[in-house]
Amino acid sequence: MVTPRSGFVALAGRPNVGKSTLVNGMVGRKVAIVSDKPQTTRRAIRGVATTDDAQVVLVDLPGVQRPRDALTERMQRRVEAELVESDAALFVISGEEGVGPGDRWIAGVLRSAAVPVVLAVNKVDRLDRPRTVQVLSDAAELDVGDDIFPVSARTGGGVAVLRDHLATLMPEGDFLFPPEERSDQPLEVLLAELVREQILRRTFQEVPHSVEVVIDELEERGDLTVVRALVWVETESQKGILIGAGGRMIKGVGTAARRELERELGTRVHLDLSVRVRRGWRADEALLDRLGIE
Repeated sequence: MVTPRSGFVALAGRPNVGKSTLVNGMVGRKVAIVSDKPQTTRRAIRGVATTDDAQVVLVDLPGVQRPRDALTERMQRRVEAELVESDAALFVISGEEGVGPGDRWIAGVLRSAAVPVVLAVNKVDRLDRPRTVQVLSDAAELDVGDDIFPVSARTGGGVAVLRDHLATLMPEGDFLFPPEERSDQPLEVLLAELVREQILRRTFQEVPHSVEVVIDELEERGDLTVVRALVWVETESQKGILIGAGGRMIKGVGTAARRELERELGTRVHLDLSVRVRRGWRADEALLDRLGIE
């Protein structure tokens, strides 16, 4: 009989290298929202990838960066804490962008980690063979970790092989979550994030970084789920952009978000969105506590 293995893997990497897409691919469903905007991930999101004899709990950390305010300070502290508490680290690099100063800085941090480190060079589907070879060589020169995996989180190429390798690094022990569970996020947080994902896809400049979504009400009415969500921004001008001329922007966000919520909940959804101004919320420690951004 095979002894089960289970443990935690912390994902480290610069913003926007594809960590969230990679987590979703290894888990087999969406547990982390995806956007081409840096700093999409604000919380340490755990995705649970379970096979017959192993369970890998993937912690999708916020992208490593220099803190700018209370929000990003908390994000950075969370990165450091999760690395200490994990059984292995997965260092994700963008093959499309290549190895840069930020990757070298993260590599320096990970060299002193007390856990095994694995490198994943993501987005190789966008590279030709010579470029792939060059990026893999550059990644090896970072001198951190013993294994490098070329993957494409978008197409799924190499993702299963990477997941299975991470499983071999986990300590022996019973599963930490039920086999059918895919994330430890509260449902309200996941639904709020799915709404925020649609906002990120449609807004630009300062708006994506100034938006937070909170589920104010979640009620089942037979085969219909009523969701009321508050969308916070920091200025009146941001509110105007998000609502859009004649309400077109917020209507488009609501239509797209409702489809995502229905896919997640498996029911019809009535989604009510309200946009409110809360100045300086990213620097409000008490509010960040209530939002669960540690």
